[in-house]
Amino acid sequence: MRVLILGGDGYLGWPTAMHLSARGHQVTVVDNYLRRRLAMEEDVEPLYEVPNLYERCRIWYTVSGYKIKSYIGDVIDWNFINEVFETFAPEAVIHYAEQPSAPYSMMNHRAASLTLMNNLQSTLNVAWAVHKNVPDCHIIKLGTMGEYGTPNIDIEEGWIEIEHKGRKDRFLFPRQASSLYHTTKIQDTDLLWFYVRTWGLRVTDLMQGPVYGLSTPETELDDRLATFFNYDELFGTVVNRFITQAVAGYPLTVYGKGGQTRGYLNIRDTLACVELAMLHPARSGELRVFNQITETFTVNELAEKVARIGKERGHNVVIKNVENPRVEQEEHYYNPTYTGLKDLGLKPHYLTEEVLHGMFEKVEKYAGNIQKHKIFRGVKWG
Repeated sequence: MRVLILGGDGYLGWPTAMHLSARGHQVTVVDNYLRRRLAMEEDVEPLYEVPNLYERCRIWYTVSGYKIKSYIGDVIDWNFINEVFETFAPEAVIHYAEQPSAPYSMMNHRAASLTLMNNLQSTLNVAWAVHKNVPDCHIIKLGTMGEYGTPNIDIEEGWIEIEHKGRKDRFLFPRQASSLYHTTKIQDTDLLWFYVRTWGLRVTDLMQGPVYGLSTPETELDDRLATFFNYDELFGTVVNRFITQAVAGYPLTVYGKGGQTRGYLNIRDTLACVELAMLHPARSGELRVFNQITETFTVNELAEKVARIGKERGHNVVIKNVENPRVEQEEHYYNPTYTGLKDLGLKPHYLTEEVLHGMFEKVEKYAGNIQKHKIFRGVKWG
């Protein structure tokens, strides 16, 4: 298939590009280096440097024999992205091209404005580019489980049947985000649902939980093919942060009581989920939603897992509860459904001791690069 990956330089975008390229798909990637630029501006660069996108594609061709074409440009620039769609005519587009950080979106007005404008305009442009150039193209949009919040009922897979005053209908499951970033993801879903109804687009919205890990079969081929690994509060996900903190001898920062429960998945499962969605596309006029997680943990449970493995490896690991900078329930009901992708054939990689040891080994390799001042910024929602 001809696959266009927007945000193809990112933590998930680059491994996805290699994964699909290795399976024989014709892959083109687009990125404007926004995440690199924001990390540099906020002094929270990743654990190790990675080559620029052009160089990554050259290295991938040298190592694998497969070509990935790259464009450097901004998805919110209509003329640019329209030309990419016109030229490449993708059969599937994977939309990662958004500001991905909840804490960053809550830093200040500038960050909030950037998040809102970038995320919504990019999704609008994708919908219009598909409608104008390739109306049968399947849009695969990376949403987030954070759209749902923590309701006191079971979280269904995107949709819910409601009976009210003797009548029934089917609606998108209620959303109640806890950050501006997550709110833009809700608005993405609403935008796409509008254009699905209006233009008959075919869309899969993947409600993904926090991802952990830094190794895929393709990144293992050459160190230069590694994906980004952020360990800071702004762009690093919690498991990645905790492991880096453990290696650095920095207390594991558990927010508040640590009872916050979320769904998580291994980076390898992100690639598998996206591929499964692509190979089993939504129908014309369908907004299909999958909850993209494989298991749930409280923050305390994650901290304890990391601490146990860290101590086994000789690290002095301390867990420290800090004042919660976020506005969120710290103890709550959380029971999401996540069967759709398993029904398509997903075989999950769980957060085992073996997986944690492997992550520790990778981070330990770059332990000298860890800069403790980057780890915790204390960005407050209030």
